[in-house]
Amino acid sequence: MASRLIDDDPALAHQHALAASRSAGRIAIVRETVAITAYAIGDFALALRELRTHRRISGSDEQLPLIVDSERGVGRPDRALEEGRAVDRSTLPTAVRAQLAIAMSGARLDLGEPERALQELDIPEADPDRAFEWSPALFAARAAVLEELGRDDEAAEWFRRAEIAAEALDAAAGVADREVIVVEEIDLVDDEGRVDVASGVIPVQDDDEDEGEER
Repeated sequence: MASRLIDDDPALAHQHALAASRSAGRIAIVRETVAITAYAIGDFALALRELRTHRRISGSDEQLPLIVDSERGVGRPDRALEEGRAVDRSTLPTAVRAQLAIAMSGARLDLGEPERALQELDIPEADPDRAFEWSPALFAARAAVLEELGRDDEAAEWFRRAEIAAEALDAAAGVADREVIVVEEIDLVDDEGRVDVASGVIPVQDDDEDEGEER
């Protein structure tokens, strides 16, 4: 129920999550849901408590970006950076690494360190020519930091890339486990599952296609 409500009514979703936690407080996903809904309503202290409980129960670091961002939310950007550095990022799923980079960059901005905030975003996942689920947010974060640095032309280009990535992902919606090569404005996805861009038709590649070949 909470997952269905969180976008439209996060406060109600949070109440459902709290109700579930009263009867199933030792189940990791329940504590995770309480944390996510608490974060959604801006209760960062509760989100942190529940995220740490979830991590202790599950042994998972996949909510580390939310922990970092929640530390920012309670006004502790230094602690946020410590949390982010405490985990070997190579052990994290790719999407989580991208989200963590965004959170760490935000903490650097909180500390008035825009140059270091930009460095946090210099990760292989920030490929401007491909769109993955994390790409729009990652590109937009980079654009915001560049804007903070007064590099407006570069910021505008990354904002444009963020929009194109979002459009590419929307165009490819329903095509599971695929990646989209992003070149120019997206027009449509044809019947063969390819993205038609202004400069030509670019194949949408299966993740398991040509297995073993370097990408």
